[in-house]
Amino acid sequence: MTDIDTILGLAPVIPVLVIDRVEDARPIAEALVAGGLPALEVTLRTPVALAAIREMKTVTGAVVGAGTVLHPDQLSAALDAGAEFIVSPGLTDRLGRAAADAGVPFLPGTATTGDIMRALDLGFSRLKFFPAVAGGGLPVLKAMAAVFDQVRFCPTGGITLDSAAEWLAEPAIACVGGSWLVPRGQAIDPEAIRVRAARAAALRTR
Repeated sequence: MTDIDTILGLAPVIPVLVIDRVEDARPIAEALVAGGLPALEVTLRTPVALAAIREMKTVTGAVVGAGTVLHPDQLSAALDAGAEFIVSPGLTDRLGRAAADAGVPFLPGTATTGDIMRALDLGFSRLKFFPAVAGGGLPVLKAMAAVFDQVRFCPTGGITLDSAAEWLAEPAIACVGGSWLVPRGQAIDPEAIRVRAARAAALRTR
C-alpha cells in the first residue's frame, strides 16, 4: 500500500470532490489526471460517494481516497469501495486507532496544537489543517509548524488557485486541498477541469 508521504507528494494540490452523480465520476477523474493531479479525494457527503470512488478507481493513474470520514464504519465502507487513502476533518481516538489498525494512509484533520498533540500520540505526523482560512490562515499554521517541526500539513478549506502558491511556499506544507477544481453545482466540463488541474499542477515550486 502506498504511504501517505507518497500520496501527498504526487502533486501540489489534492482536489476535494463532492460528487452528486455517479456518471460524472469517471470524466472528472480522467480530466484531473490528464491535467496532472492524480490524487483525488472524494468526500463522503453524498449518497453516491462510494460508487464514485469505485468508478474513479477504473481510471488509469488515479489514486482515489475518501474524505469527510467521520467514524470507523465509514472508514470500513470507504476501504471496501477501494479507497487508497483516508481524509478526516478531525480526529477521534476511535477513528485514529481504526485507521492505524487498517494500515491505510490517513490524513486526520487538526486545527489546534492540542489536535496535533493527539495526532502525534496516535502515531500520525502528516495532518490536514482544517478549516485552513477560517481557522486562522497561514499565520496560524506557521506558528504551529514552528513548534511541531516533525509534522507536515495539507491545509484545506478556503484555499484558491490565487492563494495556493503562498501556502505552498511554506516548508511545512506538503500540498493543499482544493475544491475549486470541480465546483459543485456547475455542469461538468472535462476540458475546463483539465485546464484548472494543469494550472494547479504547475504550482509546485520546490
